Amino acid sequence: MFETKEQVFEKIMEQEKPACPHCGQEMSIWEIPPIAVGDGLGWDSPYMYVCFNDECPLFVEGWENMWENYAQRASYRCIKSPHGSNFEVMPVFSSIGGQGQIVDDEVVAAEERLKESIKKGFSILSECYVSNDSVTCVQMLLDPSEPARVRIKAAEMAGDIAGLEALEVLNNRRFGNELLQEKSNEAISKIHERHFTRECPFCAEIIKKRAKVCKHCGKDVAGV
Repeated sequence: MFETKEQVFEKIMEQEKPACPHCGQEMSIWEIPPIAVGDGLGWDSPYMYVCFNDECPLFVEGWENMWENYAQRASYRCIKSPHGSNFEVMPVFSSIGGQGQIVDDEVVAAEERLKESIKKGFSILSECYVSNDSVTCVQMLLDPSEPARVRIKAAEMAGDIAGLEALEVLNNRRFGNELLQEKSNEAISKIHERHFTRECPFCAEIIKKRAKVCKHCGKDVAGV
């Protein structure tokens, strides 16, 4: 099961930040950069915990260690995955290295707004389900301004309540989110199952599942 970046961040926000084992300071939430730091291997989350204390013994002593062993003017920062218990190190080449990815209060506030948007979206979808409002449901699925979790939920719900008229829209839409695309495809299959229909393999029009000849293009579709 895939997790969206928003879902991962929400889980991390619910956790207590760990203390750096080298200096005891609370570690910062750090968003991994688009360009790998070091070998970039082993990161199992889009967010990590990093100690950015310039007085941390690991950071202070790392400069000499890196120069003596690797002839590099660099040091280390303590880093930890939110999914494990081990503390690791990552190289930095200045005291401000990596600080551009620190998740600060402004980002946290933005995430809080996102959570409210998700809550509102789920509430609307709940009303759609009760009232069988497939139009609003599909609109929310297609709306890129809606949070990913809301759109994924809308896709799941569309399979349960949307009619055949939604198929053309969904079939012609390509989503950038892999999970969202998967859920949309599942909704298309579910709508066909509910209405005992399928696509003509020749003209792509909707026909009855048991049809032997396509009523739109006249091709033989028996067994196809």
